[in-house]
Amino acid sequence: MLSHGDELGRTQHGNNNAYCQDNAITWVDWAATDEDLLAFTRRLAQLRTQHPVFRRRRFFEGRPVQRRGDNLPDIAWLRPDGSEMTEQDWLVDFGRAVGIFLNGNAIPDTDDYGLPVTDDSFLLYLSAHHDGITFPLPSIEYGKSWELVVDTRLPEAEQPKSIFLAGADIEVGPRALLLLRRID
Repeated sequence: MLSHGDELGRTQHGNNNAYCQDNAITWVDWAATDEDLLAFTRRLAQLRTQHPVFRRRRFFEGRPVQRRGDNLPDIAWLRPDGSEMTEQDWLVDFGRAVGIFLNGNAIPDTDDYGLPVTDDSFLLYLSAHHDGITFPLPSIEYGKSWELVVDTRLPEAEQPKSIFLAGADIEVGPRALLLLRRID
C-alpha cells in the first residue's frame, strides 16, 4: 500500500497520523523526488495492471486446481530450502524469508465476456534477513524456466535479463525481493 508521496521518497518523519498537518510534514517536495524510486514504483504499478494474478478479486485457497492444464495450487508458500511450508513453519519466530508461487492458471475470476481469466505464473521471494539467502527454484512441475522481472538490490536501469532453470539456486539479497515470471 502506498501513501501519498511514498513513490517519491516523501517521509512524514515517523508521523503516521499527519492528516491534519498543513506544513512541511505532509507537503511533497517535488524538487527532492527520488527518480529511481519513482521509476521502480511506476514499473510495479504497470506489472499489477498487466497481470491479473496480482489483483485477484477472491481469496487464495491454497489447493490444487484441476483445470486449465495443471494440478498446481493457486498459491504455494515456500521455505528457503525449497519445500512447501507446513503449519509449524508459520509458528517459527526466527523466519526471515519466504517464497510464494502465484499460479496464473488458477485465477477464479471471469472477464467481461464470462471467459476464464488466465495469466503468467510468478515466483516471489522475500527476505528480511541481514544476509543473502539462497533458495532453490521449485521442481519442473512448477515451470521449466523462469525470467527475472524484479530484483530490489539493483536500480531500475540495471535490472538484468536473467533466465533460471527449475531447481537452480537463486540468491535473494539482504532485505530484498525477487520476482520471477514462468516462461515455460
